[in-house]
Amino acid sequence: MTKINAIIMGAAGRDFHVFNTYFRDNELYNVVGFTATQIPDIDGRKYPKELAGDLYPDGISIYPEKDLENLIKEKQVKQVIFAYSDISHLDVMHKASTVLSKGPDFRLIGPENTSIKSTKPLISVCAVRTGVGKSQTTRKVSEILTSMGKKVVAIRHPMPYGDLKEQICQRFATYEDLDKHKCTIEEREEYEPHIDNGIIVYSGVDYEVILREAEKEADVILWDGGNNDFPFYESDLNIVLVDPLRAGQEITYHPGETNLKMADVIVINKIDSANKKDIELVREVITQYNKDAKIIEAASPIKVEQGDKIKEKKVLVIEDGPTLTHGGMKYGAGVVAAKKYCAKEIVDAKTYAIGSIKETYEKYNHLELILPAMGYGDKQINELEEMINNIDCDLIVSGTPIDIKRIIETDKEIVRVGYSLQEIGEPNLKCVLKDFLSN
Repeated sequence: MTKINAIIMGAAGRDFHVFNTYFRDNELYNVVGFTATQIPDIDGRKYPKELAGDLYPDGISIYPEKDLENLIKEKQVKQVIFAYSDISHLDVMHKASTVLSKGPDFRLIGPENTSIKSTKPLISVCAVRTGVGKSQTTRKVSEILTSMGKKVVAIRHPMPYGDLKEQICQRFATYEDLDKHKCTIEEREEYEPHIDNGIIVYSGVDYEVILREAEKEADVILWDGGNNDFPFYESDLNIVLVDPLRAGQEITYHPGETNLKMADVIVINKIDSANKKDIELVREVITQYNKDAKIIEAASPIKVEQGDKIKEKKVLVIEDGPTLTHGGMKYGAGVVAAKKYCAKEIVDAKTYAIGSIKETYEKYNHLELILPAMGYGDKQINELEEMINNIDCDLIVSGTPIDIKRIIETDKEIVRVGYSLQEIGEPNLKCVLKDFLSN
């Protein structure tokens, strides 16, 4: 039988997982390449033979997504597999139309073919968009489970932007582990808060290997989902966050709508900053699309270290990168803190942009004033450091979850800002988790 030539469209995350779980040992297909988008400088690499398996002794090339149409013709591609997240339904169909116009099938591979079963109870925390408040919710879940005497190990959605052979299975328990694995700023933003809470985090590329290692030291596995992707594992309890500041987007983004419909528990976050009309709109959507889900309401109040220092200062605001870029938010915790504590001025960081960060502003043109904490590699981190040191300001207000001084060198004083999850009324996560563990 002639094998079917396929290309997997991705962004160094679900694309590799789809390959590992569905295509790696599948004799019916010949995966002729991956295409890459969203993340800078990841095309031009190879998915190595150590991960690609026996059917691909030379590994698999990774190309920029802009080359897709030429690749379809050159490689005689019959199927194109779409495998990345946090993209509008409209944009998904634009990409589908481009592929279909060239002849191949356009496919999405679902949970049945990609979800791995754990031997331990597995709780997932996912979202309908990036920047909804998933990270503080994941921390809250781990704190509750730990207080119940459970050993929790978190497995984070992949961010393998380095040497894939060295990232097959990564374990993070200390800050030294972050340095050892040469973590990007985006990775540190997700791992550091868990480490601060004494929670071990696993991540990498091969999520079967990762799960089996995590199970050796866990009573409960906590899937810490990324972007608005659906879980890589079969969830025994699926918690999904929605955002009334972006009301309606829970059913207009892929695969956020999938998460909404799969959820056992839905957390309506940010009700302290959203208006009543948008909160009610989100409730109506939940009732229409997942009436059986339990609904928890929550706020995400900011926590500021030495907030009084902000008053009457000319400040540079740095925010969590992914929330602002493919998450589409215009601001985060840093701006909220700057306004709350009466900053004199928020400096326009955009006017100081250089290199790849300048390209980020051009690509995500909704961004104004604030600086997204971009740092997908040494080059970009160096550009970020140079920008910060060139900006004329009295103080930095940092809304990224990490201590940015571990990454960059600057003489500027930094006030750190964070979020915590504050549930309102009942049901709440403690009740939900207690019921889950008793069953």
